[in-house]
Amino acid sequence: MTDAPFRPLGESIDEGVALALLRQATDGADDGELFLERRRSEMLLFDDGRVKTASYDASEGFGLRAVRGETAGYAHSTEMSEQALRRAVETARLAVGDGGGTMAPPPGGTNRRLYTDADPIAAAPFAMKLDTLREIDAFARGLDPRVVQVSASIAASLQEVEILRPDGQSVRDVRPMTRLHVSVIVEENGRREQGGMGGGGRSGLEALMTRDHWEGVTREALRIALVNLVAEPAPAGVMDVVLGPGWPGILLHEAIGHGLEGDFNRKKSSAFAGLMGQRIAAPGVTVLDDGTLPDRRGSLTVDDEGTPSARNVLIEDGVLVGYMQDRQNARLMGVAPTGNGRRQSYAHPPMPRMTNTYMLGGNTDPQDIVADLSDGIYAVGFGGGQVDITNGKFVFSCTEAYRVKNGRVGAPVKGATLIGDGATALSKIRAIGDDMALDPGIGNCGKAGQWVPVGVGQPTLLIGGLTVGGSAKG
Repeated sequence: MTDAPFRPLGESIDEGVALALLRQATDGADDGELFLERRRSEMLLFDDGRVKTASYDASEGFGLRAVRGETAGYAHSTEMSEQALRRAVETARLAVGDGGGTMAPPPGGTNRRLYTDADPIAAAPFAMKLDTLREIDAFARGLDPRVVQVSASIAASLQEVEILRPDGQSVRDVRPMTRLHVSVIVEENGRREQGGMGGGGRSGLEALMTRDHWEGVTREALRIALVNLVAEPAPAGVMDVVLGPGWPGILLHEAIGHGLEGDFNRKKSSAFAGLMGQRIAAPGVTVLDDGTLPDRRGSLTVDDEGTPSARNVLIEDGVLVGYMQDRQNARLMGVAPTGNGRRQSYAHPPMPRMTNTYMLGGNTDPQDIVADLSDGIYAVGFGGGQVDITNGKFVFSCTEAYRVKNGRVGAPVKGATLIGDGATALSKIRAIGDDMALDPGIGNCGKAGQWVPVGVGQPTLLIGGLTVGGSAKG
C-alpha cells in the first residue's frame, strides 16, 4: 500500500465513526467501500500568441457503495462530514434490502510504488511554465514560414485517494499526472492543415519542460502538419493495411479491449462472450492489459477498489485466456479481480476498465512488413473512432497515412478511415513486427459517461482486407 500523507478521515470525519457507518451500509451486502478523493489540477494554454487559458481546480468528496448480487447502491457527496455520510448510508442500503449476502474477502496488499507522490503542479513556478509555452510558440513559428498558428499546453494534476473497507482495511494512493502538447497549423496556397504531438505520464513536469523534449515534440507536430499539407485524397475500397507501432494501438484498445472487459462478457453483450479458451486471433497475437508499468499514464498502484494492479494476459498466441475484472463482476463470474476496477472520480461507481493495453511484438522486421504490402495503406497516426461493443465493429480516422504500392511508400493521404470489426481484424493479422512501442502518454478512454487515462501500444502490424473509406478510387 502506498505510504502517503493524505488523510481525509480524521480531518473532517472521525475514522471510527466512518467505519461504523460503512459497516452499517454494507451489513448483509456482498461488498462495498468508502472511496475518498482529493484532486488538484492546473492547465495552461498558450494559443495564437497569447495566454488563452490558465485554470486551477480543486475538489474533494466521497463515494459510498454497497453491493449485493448484481445490484449496487451508490451515494456521493462533496460535503466531507458525518452528516453527509449518514445520508449516504440510507441511499446505499437500498441495494442491500434485507441482506443475506456474504462479504467478499478484501483485496491483497502491496508495497509496490509505480510512481512518485510528489505534487507535479509545484514542480515549476507558474511564471516558468508560461515562459516555456512562449518559447514553444516562438520556436515553432521560427521553424517554417508556413506556420500560421501554434497552440501549446501544459497540464498537471494530483489525485489523492483513500479506500476504506468494512473489515477496517484502508488503502491509500497518490497519483500524479502531467502532459505537454503542441499543435501547429500551417498554410500554403490557401490550404491549411494541422499537426499535433504531445505526451506525459505519472511523473513530474521537469522532463517535459526541458528544451530538448519540447523542441522534439514541436518538430514532430510541424512534420505531421507539413505531411498533411501535401496529402492526396485517400482511396476507398477493401485493401491490406499496415499499422505503425505505438499510438495506432488505440484501434486495438477500442475494437478489442472493450470487448474483453468483464461486465460486457458477464452480460453476454460482447462479441467475445463465451469464447474463453478458444482461438479468436491469428497465431502469434498476444495482448496484455498491464497496470504495473512504472510512470505510465494508464498505470495504477492499486485500482479504485483497492486491488493491486496486475499484468493480465488477455489473448495468448491467438487464444482468449482472460478478461479484465473489477470486484463485482469477478465475483459474479467466479474468478479473481484483476485490478481493473476504475472510476473517474468519487462521484462515479467503479467498473471494469483498461489500464495500459498492448500487443507484444513478433520477430518480423517492420521494413519487411511494408515491403510485402503490394497495394494498401500504411497508417501511422489515428484520431477519433467509434466502436459497437456488441459486434466489435469500428470506424477510425487516420491523422497520418500513406499510400503503398509494390512495397514502396508513396504519397501521404488525407481523409482515410478504417472500417471493420475487432474479431475479423484479429484473425487477419498476417505479420507482427519486432518494434513494439507504447504511446507517448496521450490516451483517454470513455465508457458509460466516465473518462479515465489509459495507455496503448503495439508493434507494426499487417492486417489483410480492411475496408478503407476515402474519397478517391482505389
